[in-house]
Amino acid sequence: MASIFIAKLTYIVAIERVDALLDAHLAWLKAGHASGHFLAWGPNEPRDSGIIFIRAGSRAEAERLTATDPFLIERAATIDLTEWTPRFVGPGLEAFGG
Repeated sequence: MASIFIAKLTYIVAIERVDALLDAHLAWLKAGHASGHFLAWGPNEPRDSGIIFIRAGSRAEAERLTATDPFLIERAATIDLTEWTPRFVGPGLEAFGG
């Protein structure tokens, strides 16, 4: 059974550098969604970090997936990856049910 992981990306460069990588990052996110791994994503407010909800078979798989993020490859962000076990998902959030 797949697990849900929450990836928090914290920007470690000026936001202008993040913006320069944003198109590549968004293309990477869309490819991850098309493959069934990325369930939701978006920036935090203030815009110093962002969150990605990931479905993966293991922590190792989630780490392999996130290692290909242009933000991480270009050292524009660091990552904190947390495994999450949903105990309840409301209507419209069935994708988080595992």
